[in-house]
Amino acid sequence: MALKGNLRDFSVTQLLNLINLARKTGTLTLEGPSEAAWISFREGKLIYAQMGNEDATLAGVLVKAGSLNSQQAQTIRARAGDKSDKELGLLLINAGYLTQQAILTSIRQHILDIVYQLFSWMDGFFRFDADVLPPEDRITIRLDLEDIIIQGSRRLKESEQLQEEIPNLEMALDFVERPGANIRDVNLSVEEWRVVSYINPKNTIRQIAKANKMSDLEIRRIVFGLLQAGLVDIVRPKGMPLPPGARQLPPVDKKQQTSLVNRLIQRVRSL
Repeated sequence: MALKGNLRDFSVTQLLNLINLARKTGTLTLEGPSEAAWISFREGKLIYAQMGNEDATLAGVLVKAGSLNSQQAQTIRARAGDKSDKELGLLLINAGYLTQQAILTSIRQHILDIVYQLFSWMDGFFRFDADVLPPEDRITIRLDLEDIIIQGSRRLKESEQLQEEIPNLEMALDFVERPGANIRDVNLSVEEWRVVSYINPKNTIRQIAKANKMSDLEIRRIVFGLLQAGLVDIVRPKGMPLPPGARQLPPVDKKQQTSLVNRLIQRVRSL
């Protein structure tokens, strides 16, 4: 008989702990409010994951990881015909497209990305079917659950904290006006620069995340860092209507604002 229940009573963290401690083999099905996920295990090790209708074939995983572009994937699929993922992997390695390590790294990250998302699922249903495993043609790898559970729990706590700081992703960002400040002089990561390139009161934070293929956690983490550095402010997107009953504020007089700031600075210095 399959183990099944409600995620409100038994969290994803508890389910993974149980599977790890009992060294279970099978597939855990999770049904959330809007999509479903399947994660498989062999003797307590995580080996496979699939989210909803996402392309979980090797070609799809490699495109998502950026290891192949769409055109390359289409060419490879045409050449591979009805070959399995394992056969396709060998084809890619022998043709010099990718190394075995690059393929396994992409699969590993694909699995982890899905499982880390599941830690935040609080509503829905679960079902564990013993000895049910992924199709034979799929490439599986063995990952220890202990580290995944620890990292997933940390990410969940971080996500909750960031959601308190940045609750609404439908807001936009704008650069802070600071005399002498130049964002080009700031040491930013590649991901941060990608976000910065889209900053405009017309673009919501969610739109920026979508353009950069970032999760809610990833975009919140970067935006929070930019806010803490004093580089950006959260603003109402251009064209967004005000809430009912809200009072329209007059435009800011920049000269008056600068004069006021200068007077405040002089006042503080004289104390």
